[in-house]
Amino acid sequence: MAEITASMVKELRERTDAPMMECKRALTEAAGDLGKAEEILRVKLGSKASKAASRITAEGVVAIHRSSDDKLGAMIEINCETDFVGKNDDFLKLARDCAALVAEHDPADVAALSTLPMGEGSVESTRTALVGKIGENMSIRRFVRIEARGKLASYVHGGAKIGVLVDYQGGDDQLGKDLAMHIAAAKPKALDSSGVAVDLIESERRIAIEKAREAGKPEALIEKIAEGSIQKFLSEVTLLGQVFVKAEDGKQTIAQLLQAKGASVAGFTLFVVGEGIAKRTNDFAAEVAAQAAAAAQK
Repeated sequence: MAEITASMVKELRERTDAPMMECKRALTEAAGDLGKAEEILRVKLGSKASKAASRITAEGVVAIHRSSDDKLGAMIEINCETDFVGKNDDFLKLARDCAALVAEHDPADVAALSTLPMGEGSVESTRTALVGKIGENMSIRRFVRIEARGKLASYVHGGAKIGVLVDYQGGDDQLGKDLAMHIAAAKPKALDSSGVAVDLIESERRIAIEKAREAGKPEALIEKIAEGSIQKFLSEVTLLGQVFVKAEDGKQTIAQLLQAKGASVAGFTLFVVGEGIAKRTNDFAAEVAAQAAAAAQK
């Protein structure tokens, strides 16, 4: 059997926020396979084991640039070390200026963007100078440039921590704003089911099957139950399947809203600052010691 190390327990805990001992048990059951252990925790703990997927762990901002005709847009994420710097005027200007350069020059990647002219030098020299002035590191993490099939709507929320660009056709400006705000709030993973990764769907299917078996459901019904769970999952993670956050009846989906407005969505991009960057501030060793001490007192 594979050795279950403290570092493996730590990594699984960071992925799931599950209790330390639950992580150790899951790893033991999964023979050290982190992916399988995460699925085991999802079966046992449900949504408690998916918090890490949405945790914002790094500072910085999202900036958006849109052309005057709403046909061209760019969005960029720039990270820094502290929230204080994330509110600095020079830092915010760097982000806005970089978004405009992405829209204008269509650089291939961050390295290409860094060489573009800015001020008396380049983007990179401007960034370096700002690091020296503020005394804190900062980096350009990612960007996207969109040439709209229809027209673009955008939304920036939460102190520029969340940014959305959505390409839609039909409807009016209010619809575009509503769509962008909905995406920021509901955080869909894809436009429709075709955009959801097959391995993610299969993972949900395995979890649903195990949950049904643990609940004692008849074996003949398990596949049907799992399929129902998959459809519910897809409605929750796809934009068209989600219930519109401003729906007066609490039932109208985005697909139904678009149909009522004679509109459609070609695509969208959502940036959440720090998404996917694991950076825990707690002391894992201290946490282990505290839990051991608490167990000894029982």
